[in-house]
Amino acid sequence: MIIKTGIIPKTAISFLGINIYWYGVLIVFAIIIGIMVCKFKKQNFGIKFNDFFDLCLFLIPVSIIGARIYYVIFELEYFLNNKKELLNIKNGGLAIYGGVIFGIITVIIFCRIKKISILDLLDYIVPSVALGQSIGRIGNYINIESYGSETDLPIKMEVIENGSTKFVHPTFLYEVIITFLLFIFLSIRSKNRKFRGEITYLYIIVYSSARIVIESLRTDSLMLYNYKISLIMSVIFFVSFSFIFLYSIYKYRKNN
Repeated sequence: MIIKTGIIPKTAISFLGINIYWYGVLIVFAIIIGIMVCKFKKQNFGIKFNDFFDLCLFLIPVSIIGARIYYVIFELEYFLNNKKELLNIKNGGLAIYGGVIFGIITVIIFCRIKKISILDLLDYIVPSVALGQSIGRIGNYINIESYGSETDLPIKMEVIENGSTKFVHPTFLYEVIITFLLFIFLSIRSKNRKFRGEITYLYIIVYSSARIVIESLRTDSLMLYNYKISLIMSVIFFVSFSFIFLYSIYKYRKNN
């Protein structure tokens, strides 16, 4: 199966000279779907939807800003020479780890103020985060980005670079599938959560392990010197939260 690119235009709607891009439309759609899933889910871990909705008013813009800041930092030379592009995200340029880091900081501050359990709130949110990522990654296909190295596998993506056609790993599709399956897995697991943080830890472990593989295939990763920064972050997250998860299981079994 060959995935063709350039079929869907980047612009979704043009109105009064203003272009609205599919990348932005999909991000907004992902946010709305994520919020609706949280509203109607049965496993709320004692979290009130109104508190979660209040959090969203801060979490959504802060996470998007954080994702952009993270991206800009690791492409700093380009943006120093193209300052007008700093706020231009119509062609992508949002790094998920930046959004996650800034998002977690926002959640911590919010929970301190509201006196809510941080881990309960994160466990309530992360299945929707995985679903949102799955939807948002479709924008990478429309923008023809986030793909990998050349491949001969049956499933591949056709791209044209410098006038030459080549077939590459559709890494955006890998992440769409993995995060959607992760959403289903976490939603099912939420019904039988054993301890606080279980759903959050599983999300981080599964996603970071998948991202290790995906980043090893990608050719457009953010770099720190000669190293893929997202690959480094994925390894750090995977190792650290695997230990935290195993220790939490040990504590749970010891106390039960």
